[in-house]
Amino acid sequence: MADELELLRRANPAPSDGPHYGDGPLDHHAERRLNQLLHERPPGRRRTRLVWSLAATAVVAATVLTLTLGGPSTAPAVAAPRALVVQAGSTPVPLDQLAGRAQQQIAADGAPKLRKGTHVQSWSMGMSEDKPPVTLPEERIVRWKADGSHTELVVATDPRHPGRPVLRDEGGDPHLVEDGHVISSQTYPPSWSDAPPESPPPADPARLRAYLQEAAYTHHTGLTTPELLDVVAELLDHWTLGARESATLARLLADAEGLRPVGQVTDRLGRRGQAYVYDAPGNRRMLIMDPSTGAVLGLETVLTKAEPEYGVRAGDVESYSAWMR
Repeated sequence: MADELELLRRANPAPSDGPHYGDGPLDHHAERRLNQLLHERPPGRRRTRLVWSLAATAVVAATVLTLTLGGPSTAPAVAAPRALVVQAGSTPVPLDQLAGRAQQQIAADGAPKLRKGTHVQSWSMGMSEDKPPVTLPEERIVRWKADGSHTELVVATDPRHPGRPVLRDEGGDPHLVEDGHVISSQTYPPSWSDAPPESPPPADPARLRAYLQEAAYTHHTGLTTPELLDVVAELLDHWTLGARESATLARLLADAEGLRPVGQVTDRLGRRGQAYVYDAPGNRRMLIMDPSTGAVLGLETVLTKAEPEYGVRAGDVESYSAWMR
C-alpha cells in the first residue's frame, strides 16, 4: 500500500504545500499534471504505474486486440514486437556529427516547419502478477485547429502486421482505413496553455534544455539521460518538429551522458535510421534518428532483466514509439 500511496502523492496536481492549494487556480505545472491524469499517458509509460493499474489495463487491451483480430472466438494476441537489431558492419554516426547534418537541412528547399500535433504508432506492454503480459499496439493522430481546439483519433493496429499504419492524413484530416478498430475519437475544446510542452519548443539548445526541464516537472537541477529521453517522447507526442527544432534537439542530445552511437537500424515503419543506445539497470533505451535530417524517428525500451513474476523475459520490448510527419 505504501508504494501506491506514494504514486498518488506524486501524481497529485495540487499538493497540500502548493502555493494555490484551496484558495486559487492551479499553476502551470498543476494544470499540466491534471491534464496528464485526465487525458494523457505519462511520459515513458513507467512500469511502476503500469503494474499498479494493470488489473483494468490488461482486460481492456486484451478486449481491443480480440476485436482487432476479428471476433470473440479469437485468442487475444500478445503482439509484442521483437527488439530492433543493429545492422552488422554498419558505421555508427556520432551525435555531434548528426547534429551538424541536421543544421545543414534548415536552409534546404522544402525544409519541414514546426507543427503542433502528432502522428505516432506505439506499442506499450502491460504486466500483472496473475496474467501474461499484454502489448497493445495503437496508432494516434492529433490535429490542432486555428481556434485552439484539437482532435485525437486512436486506432488499434493489427498485430499480424506490426508497423503498417492504419490511418491516412489527407488534407490535414485523419481518415480510417479498413482494418483499424477505433479505440477513441475525441474533440477537445480550445486550450491556450503557455506551459511546456503545450507552448512551442524554442530553437536554441540552452532554451530548449530549460523548456524540457520545465516539461519534465522534476524538482532537481538538470535532466538525467533517461529523464531527457522520456520528456523528448512527451514533446514529440505534442509537436511535429521542423528542421530547425530537430537540429536544436539533436545538438542537445549530443551532450547527453551515456547515449552512444551503435550503427544503422531499420525501424518498424521500414525507415533507415541511426541508433543511439543508453543502458540503465534493467533496461536499454534505443533512440532512432534520421541519418540526414536528425529528426527523431523512434524510441524503444527493451528489458535486459527477466521478471518471472510478471511473465517477462530479458530481451522483451517494454515500449516503442514511431513518430511520423
